[in-house]
Amino acid sequence: MTLVWKPGYSFDSDASTYIDAVETADGQALETGVRVAINDFVLGCKQDEIWDAIKASCILAGARTLAGALIPLAGTAPTKNGTEGGWSYNRKIGLQGNGTDNYLDSNRAGNADPQNDAHLAVYAQSAATSNTAGGDAYIGVGGNGTGAKNIVRRNTGALEMSWRINNATGQEDGTNNATGLIGASRGVSTSITARASGTNYLFTVNSDGTDSNNIHVFQVNWSVLSLTSNPRLTFYSIGESLDLAALDTRVSNLITAIGVAIP
Repeated sequence: MTLVWKPGYSFDSDASTYIDAVETADGQALETGVRVAINDFVLGCKQDEIWDAIKASCILAGARTLAGALIPLAGTAPTKNGTEGGWSYNRKIGLQGNGTDNYLDSNRAGNADPQNDAHLAVYAQSAATSNTAGGDAYIGVGGNGTGAKNIVRRNTGALEMSWRINNATGQEDGTNNATGLIGASRGVSTSITARASGTNYLFTVNSDGTDSNNIHVFQVNWSVLSLTSNPRLTFYSIGESLDLAALDTRVSNLITAIGVAIP
């Protein structure tokens, strides 16, 4: 598909490449408003100097088909797993699995980013309701071992979000049923910053290694428990450390603009 260029409006080359790939997968052009929302998101991330830190990512909304939604914004395309009919995709509110065996393999290894320079983030339109024993994993690899990197909603005890970025011990705080951007970032060896419900949390916790297995979305890639869950997600990002508040603003604006642009 060929982008329609608006007078006085310039499309970023990375955004254009992504939009063309989505439209090819969809077999149909996107609305102008959706194209502009994507372009503004990419330009905004570059302005905030967080674009280069995003190494594997999908916008799980906006595209006309699920195939289009799984076109990578950055990095390698994810692999869809589980019951084919278990997926629920809505252009405005994102992608949801069945909470039992549906997950995405991001095809990015947990050790692809440096031990002390890494992040994970998802944008949840709705929280998980799967109530898996042990918790609902939104994204991650490893459980509670060395080099674990994951975001899990606890279903027992304090009912909080739990974050790990290359550390075995989960750091817990925030809203259990958080929506919006939920993420964690490590830029130093001694602490991580997590974010949920528009609030940042700083945790003092040393990194202890990395996990070489691939990071999964809608579950944690762990041989003991997968903790597969069913939040409805509109975005995920994996890569190097970045400003979570800036990413939150950009993704929030993106999803709002997509919702307005789609009839």
